[in-house]
Amino acid sequence: MSHAVPAAAPDDLRGTSPLRWWAVALAALAIFATYYESDVIGELADLLHRQRGFSQSDIGSLNAAIYYPSVVLALIGGFMIDRFGAARMALWTAAIGLGGAVLTAIGTPYSVMWAGRFVFGISEGAIFMALVAGLAQWFPRSGIALATALFLALARVGSFMCNTSSTWAKSLYDAGWQPPLWLGAGITALGLVAALGFWFLDSHRPGPAVAQSAGRAAGEPFDWRGLLQFDASFWYILGLHVLYAAVFFPFRQTYAVEYLQHAKHLTLQEAGRVNSGVFAAAVFATPIFGLLADRIGHRAFLLTIGTVLLPITMVVLGLTDWSPWVSTLLMGISWALVPAIIWPSTTLIVEPRRLGTALGLITLIQAIGISLSNHAAGWLADAAHAGPANPAGYTTMLWFFGLLSLTALTAVVLLWLRERGPNGHGLELVNPPPPPAT
Repeated sequence: MSHAVPAAAPDDLRGTSPLRWWAVALAALAIFATYYESDVIGELADLLHRQRGFSQSDIGSLNAAIYYPSVVLALIGGFMIDRFGAARMALWTAAIGLGGAVLTAIGTPYSVMWAGRFVFGISEGAIFMALVAGLAQWFPRSGIALATALFLALARVGSFMCNTSSTWAKSLYDAGWQPPLWLGAGITALGLVAALGFWFLDSHRPGPAVAQSAGRAAGEPFDWRGLLQFDASFWYILGLHVLYAAVFFPFRQTYAVEYLQHAKHLTLQEAGRVNSGVFAAAVFATPIFGLLADRIGHRAFLLTIGTVLLPITMVVLGLTDWSPWVSTLLMGISWALVPAIIWPSTTLIVEPRRLGTALGLITLIQAIGISLSNHAAGWLADAAHAGPANPAGYTTMLWFFGLLSLTALTAVVLLWLRERGPNGHGLELVNPPPPPAT
């Protein structure tokens, strides 16, 4: 993905092509489908408990499974994007994702459902990198932050739709655990159509941009030593990527709906609406925060503000009787702020020719973190006998997520302090300089 931010980007052609906004729309639709299918198990957790007899650990394992492939394939995926092209990789991975969604919907026995989630995970990890890299070929450096923020905002609609699906598709949920999974497979098929359109549109990118967006040469070997040659700012932001995701995704994607049902005594529909509010807030706020960072700088400071809201959210849920909507507001702001800034900030820290390696490494370690966090949270909930008869059993799980949140906060504070000093990369500046070549 080293072509995600070209070293000499011609702003004139890539910034004027009217097709670039079609590229954003198609990329967003493709990732919309991925986000929907990623979240589908969390919305069905209670039904799977009651109708299939799944344990908390079973549910956690189903969501952890989608992150296992990235442990092996993340770096390979980054190299393949450079070698074969971002749009082509997006199409290939969207097709793989549809196969995984179909296996998940078949769903019996448990091993088939787990295998479906694993196959879907091959797509889930790679398609995001491919689409972000592909969009960067359509936009100049001066405009990619806003374009990425719009892409992320539209993608959040997938999570929002999934978390409200028990309301707008109530008849499917009333029919049992399987029809909602077939709905997810259908939406994943729509994502494949969008990826096909994105691939077709790619042939119409402005010529100079195509020429200058080439990444690693076809015959150039992959340098594994480069994995250890990043500076401290990169490792701090990598820590934030991993730890933030290890809190947000397992909680909101796997356990939040069930927790709100059992601990806050909401119905499935009410819990889905409360959880979906996080993603609804991100739809509108993400572009605003991306534009704000471009206008005022202070990116590391803004990341610190967004991260500190995570432990506060866990405190509100576990130690107060406040409305669950308070936690939704806090986490919604955090989820809009951190992703809108962390991805462009990563590209500012890493020189363009090594960006593919950097994003692959982030994706790999992030996948490990999310998988382990899913398993740990499920184990803690099972060990404490958490459930409708014992809602207090969820307390240890909330403490676990709270401590991870504080560790993420430590990483971003270290990043902020470094970026304010002489070894920073200009994240606090309005117009940061290009990262130095190494």
